[in-house]
Amino acid sequence: MTIPVQIILNGQQISIGEILRLTPEISGNPDVPDWEKELYLFLNEWFSDSDFVLAQTSGSTGEPKLIELPKSIMIKSAERTIEYFGLQPGDKLLHSLPCRYIAGKMMAVRAIVGQMNLIAVDPASDFNFLQNESFDLAAMVPNQVFKLLEQPSGKSKLQNIRNLLVGGSAISTALEAQISQLSTRVVSTYGMTETASHIAIRDLSGSFKSDYYHCLPGISVNLNEAGCLQIYLPEFGEPLQTNDLADVQSETSFRILGRADSVIISGGIKFSPELIEKKLEGLISERFIISSVPDEKLGEKLVLVIEGKPYSTKTLEQQLAELLPSFEQPKAIVFLDKFQETASGKIIRKAP
Repeated sequence: MTIPVQIILNGQQISIGEILRLTPEISGNPDVPDWEKELYLFLNEWFSDSDFVLAQTSGSTGEPKLIELPKSIMIKSAERTIEYFGLQPGDKLLHSLPCRYIAGKMMAVRAIVGQMNLIAVDPASDFNFLQNESFDLAAMVPNQVFKLLEQPSGKSKLQNIRNLLVGGSAISTALEAQISQLSTRVVSTYGMTETASHIAIRDLSGSFKSDYYHCLPGISVNLNEAGCLQIYLPEFGEPLQTNDLADVQSETSFRILGRADSVIISGGIKFSPELIEKKLEGLISERFIISSVPDEKLGEKLVLVIEGKPYSTKTLEQQLAELLPSFEQPKAIVFLDKFQETASGKIIRKAP
């Protein structure tokens, strides 16, 4: 395996030697923002003699942990993405995600492997430069896309990105509806740290818009006995077992139903809280989750947990009764000042 020995960063070709020289200087400078330090620290790690990169998992395949991710797997993932989206040497990639997560690391790897120009910006950017600059590939989390679309010029900015990957957390129905109106290609990604980013994509715009994820070439999936997704990659000797409940349409097409470790059993019925939450998205403006508390009769009972200060829920209760079948209706509504979050910003689910 030959790892390319340079990167084109912000239009400048930078060698391994320059990366190794610049990293201590940049990482020790208090005036350099964290996102830029993280990028150089990752590049320093990537161009090291090690065959692995240290990466934090999100918990898709078990408890979150630090793993050694082979560079060979990261290169293979980058090659798949480059081929799938028809990227060419010299194309421009927008790097707008922190390198402490796999999505940020992989955008840098794609640029290196494909000899493309990586334009690195602050993840909290207002993206005003998109008014006059175009990109061949970018990756964002849903909140970045949401904030962009709130801007009067947000739609035109996003349409200066030829291929936009959206992942990291769930995409709301309302946001997906807005995305579907864009002329650029926008896809939702499914993947994890262990697979070096996405293994499947779901089109959110254009004529190929779909409710199902479609595997990238060479990758297939099936379900285990518990209904959780298993992923088969040629470079893996064994299938990768996830904790994601899925509906598999074919060996290369599936949709995610929820997490096996968040399933609630109430009155002998299994509930996937994510599916109920999807139905309630347009109803509640605050962040919320469906959770459960112990119940003598049902074992567990469904509760709706809303983030923020308490308010009268009489109208909301009526709306819930109209929207949900009786067995899915929360038996109580509770308020929590603030949800606990993982390092990547996902809500930690637990009984209130």
